Amino acid sequence: MGDGGASGGQGVKALDSILISGREVLPIFEGGKGISISNGESSGAWAASGGVGTFSGVNADSYDEGGNLISQLYFGRTRRERHEELIAYAIKGAVHQAKVAYENAKGQGRIHMNILWEMAAAETILHSVLERAKGLINGVTCGAGMPYRIAEISAKYGVHYYPIVSSARAFRALWKRAYHKFQEWLGGVVYEDPWLAGGHNGLSNAEDPTKPESPFPRVKALRDMMNEAGLQMTPIVMAGGVWFLREWEDWLGNPELGPICFQFGTRPLLTKESPISDAWKRKLLHLKSGDVLLHRFSPTGFYSSAVKNHFLEELYARSSRQVAFTMDPVGEHDTPFGVGPRGRTVYLTAVDKSRADAWVAAGFGEALKTPDSTLIFVDSAKAIEIRTDQINCMGCLSACSFSNWSQAEPHSTGRKADPRSFCIQKTLQNISHGDDIERQLMFAGHNAYRFAEDPFYENGFIPTVRQLVERIATGN
Repeated sequence: MGDGGASGGQGVKALDSILISGREVLPIFEGGKGISISNGESSGAWAASGGVGTFSGVNADSYDEGGNLISQLYFGRTRRERHEELIAYAIKGAVHQAKVAYENAKGQGRIHMNILWEMAAAETILHSVLERAKGLINGVTCGAGMPYRIAEISAKYGVHYYPIVSSARAFRALWKRAYHKFQEWLGGVVYEDPWLAGGHNGLSNAEDPTKPESPFPRVKALRDMMNEAGLQMTPIVMAGGVWFLREWEDWLGNPELGPICFQFGTRPLLTKESPISDAWKRKLLHLKSGDVLLHRFSPTGFYSSAVKNHFLEELYARSSRQVAFTMDPVGEHDTPFGVGPRGRTVYLTAVDKSRADAWVAAGFGEALKTPDSTLIFVDSAKAIEIRTDQINCMGCLSACSFSNWSQAEPHSTGRKADPRSFCIQKTLQNISHGDDIERQLMFAGHNAYRFAEDPFYENGFIPTVRQLVERIATGN
C-alpha cells in the first residue's frame, strides 16, 4: 500500500515513459520468476506491450532441434558431476529463453534476465549467457544475496544491472564495495518489500517477520542514500505488494522518491502466455487473504512466501514434531531414547520422551537428527524421500542447508544436512512442469488473494499479457 493508502479514484496519473536500459519504456516491469515461470514467451510479450519483460535465468527450460522440452535429468555419480550438468542446462536454457524473448518483443520494450546470486555458479552462468546472447538481453536483475560482482560482470558485456534490495543499508554496502566503480551501467535499484513479495524475501535478522513496515519510508531512505551518491536520476523499482497503480498514485512524480517504476510479479502468473499449469491458474483465482505464508523452510536460509498447501503444511507439521537431545545425560536431558535402526541412545527430557513416544505410536517412527541437536519425527516414507533427495543433490544452490552441499571446496557446508527443509530444485521443477499444486512449493506474493476480488478476472477471465499491461496502465 502506498504511503497514505489507496486513492479513491478509478484512474491514475498518466504514466510517463522512463529511460530503462537505453530505451524509453513504460515504467512497468514484469518480475522474474524461476524455475521456468517467467520465460521467453511471457517476457517477450511484456516487452512487446511497451514495458520491461523479465525472463528467469534460473535453470530455464531448453528444447531440442525438434522443439521438444529437454528434461533436466542427471546422470553424474557425484554431486560435483551433477552440478556441472546443472550448469550446462542452466546456460542452454537461459540462452534459449533470451532468443525467444527477443523474437517475441518485436523490437519493443526491454528484455531483462533475472538470476539469484545464491543460485549455483551464478557468475559462471551469467558470463556464459551474456556472451552467447549478445544483443538479446538489455539488463540483469539480481537478488537473493549480496551480488557485489553483478556490476562488474554486466559492465563487461555492456548490459545494465538492477540489484534487488530490501533496505537502504543493503544498497549502501553494495555501492561502497563495488557499484560506485560501475555507475554508468547501474540501470536502477529494485526495492523488494520483504513482507509482501513472493518467492525469496530479504528480511534481515533485525526485522520482525510478523510486523510489516510501510514501504514509503524505506524507499525514501533508499532514495536519500542514492541522492548522496549522485544517483538522483537512477530509477527505483518498487516490487512486492503492487496491484493497482491507483493505490500508488502519490508515488508518481513525488520529488521525495524521484524516478519510480513498478514491478509486477504475481499478476503476470495469470496470463495466456504464462507457462504455469491450468491447475495453478485456477488455484490463484480462488485464493483468500492469508493463503500466502511467509516461512523459513527454504534451504537457502532466506524467508520466502508461498501458497498454503499440503507441501507447506507438511513442513510445519514436520518441524512441530521436534525435540532437543544430548548425546550424554546433561541436566534434565536424562531420559534415554533409541534413535535409528541400531537404537543408538540419545537423551531427552522426560516430557519430551513422552511426546516422542506418542509420535512414534502415531506412525512417525523415524527420528532424524538436525544440525541444531534436535530430532524430528516423520513416517518411514517421508524419511526415505528426504534421504533420497539429499543423496540425489545436484548442487543447485551456492550453499544448501537441506543437503549440506556447497559449491566451494570441499563441496560441503560443514554442517549436518537439515531434514526440516527440502530439495528446492525438485519441487520447483515439478510444479513448473506438472499439475500437482498441493504437494509442491507454489511461490506467490501476498496479494495473490486479490485475483478473486479483482473484477478484471470475473468468470475466470485470463488476459493476454498485452491486455494485462494495458489494464495496469489504466491504474487498475
